[in-house]
Amino acid sequence: MSHTREKVRRFLIRVMSRAHGGVYRASRGRLLGHLAGMPVLLLTTTGRRSGRRRTVALTYFRDGADLVVIGSFGGSDLPPGWWLNLQRAPKASVLIRGTTSKVTARTATAEEHGRLWPLITAAYPGYARYQERTARLIPIVMLTPE
Repeated sequence: MSHTREKVRRFLIRVMSRAHGGVYRASRGRLLGHLAGMPVLLLTTTGRRSGRRRTVALTYFRDGADLVVIGSFGGSDLPPGWWLNLQRAPKASVLIRGTTSKVTARTATAEEHGRLWPLITAAYPGYARYQERTARLIPIVMLTPE
């Protein structure tokens, strides 16, 4: 993919996520609470450079008590900013249908990744296509409630 096209795609992903988050927050999750058949949460991280709070709308899965999010960034060769933020400061918060919870993030272990990836791609085959677009391993991120 051309550099310009990739930049435009990443920009559009960010804009759509912000708009989605605004509608989700205003409606307390009643609107846009699901995307492609999957539930949506708002993840708030601390910016790794700015120190400011950054919020992004993400689809998620549950694995026991953990929430599972995917760092696909639409198959970009660059990881999503929220994942870079969590690597620097793993404490974050999630908003699900009007309820905010504190979480701690970590990368799924190799065993968890192997177990979860087939379930994730069965729920949304787009993640498999995103993995095909990029040389990086798309991270599965476990959000453990505090």
